[in-house]
Amino acid sequence: MVNEFLQYLQYEKNYSFHTVLSYRTDLYQFCDFLVIKPQKINPININSQQIQQWSLLLMSTKISARSLSRKISTLKSFWKFLLVRGLATQDPTLKIILPKTKKPIPAFFKEKEMDSALDNKSNPNDFKTTRDLLIISIFYQTGIRLAELISIEDKDIDLINGNLRVTGKRNKQRIIPISNSLCKEISEYIELRNNKLEILSANLFLRENGQKLYPKLIYNIVHNTMSEVSSLHKRSPHVLRHTFATSILNGGADINAVKDLLGHSSLAATQVYTHTSFEELNNIYKHAHPRAK
Repeated sequence: MVNEFLQYLQYEKNYSFHTVLSYRTDLYQFCDFLVIKPQKINPININSQQIQQWSLLLMSTKISARSLSRKISTLKSFWKFLLVRGLATQDPTLKIILPKTKKPIPAFFKEKEMDSALDNKSNPNDFKTTRDLLIISIFYQTGIRLAELISIEDKDIDLINGNLRVTGKRNKQRIIPISNSLCKEISEYIELRNNKLEILSANLFLRENGQKLYPKLIYNIVHNTMSEVSSLHKRSPHVLRHTFATSILNGGADINAVKDLLGHSSLAATQVYTHTSFEELNNIYKHAHPRAK
């Protein structure tokens, strides 16, 4: 039953490899707790008390509320699958309450920090410098995910109409508008890349050996570049995604439009970015409080 569920996630729900692997890990851990093999799991013999005991055991290991919530959600999804397929008659997860998780305000770079990072064009004829700055610029101006950036191919870019086709989670595609200045940067990069490298991949971003980039390399590019201009503890591609969302929402963009640009499946995922920035709070305080002037 576990294997059927994992295949359902992979082929019918189009979940990514890493997402399916997380589900598999959670289910296998639960089976280990029950001292049964995943292939031998029988939903009839499992009750809510066993799930609750597993939760308590996990809590005793100092697991975070977020991780515990994810594991319980895995079981809830598994039993929902079993019920729909007629493989179970009751759901023991209904009585299990997910732990409350803290929702910290997403970290984001300041506008002046982004300007400092992107204005550093010391050697426009150097391939790595040009590529790395374009990576930062695309993250900042489109809000795409790391995996989405890696998968961009030349054919996904329409420099005439100014848009970028992105393949997101579950292979869903969306079109993102790009500015004239970004189109110019992309065009200049492609020309430099084609003159400098032997092209061995259809991907837009390549290493100096002509092959496509990999996640750790992109993370390092972002981390090293932003470390020169920002003191944020976390300096990752996802923080640039936060920065994009925060910037356009603070600029007055409609939250539903931002949801579509980010490729979120629900509005709830986008609403986390509707926080008020520190600069706004500071300005409100200075203008509103009599002792702040």
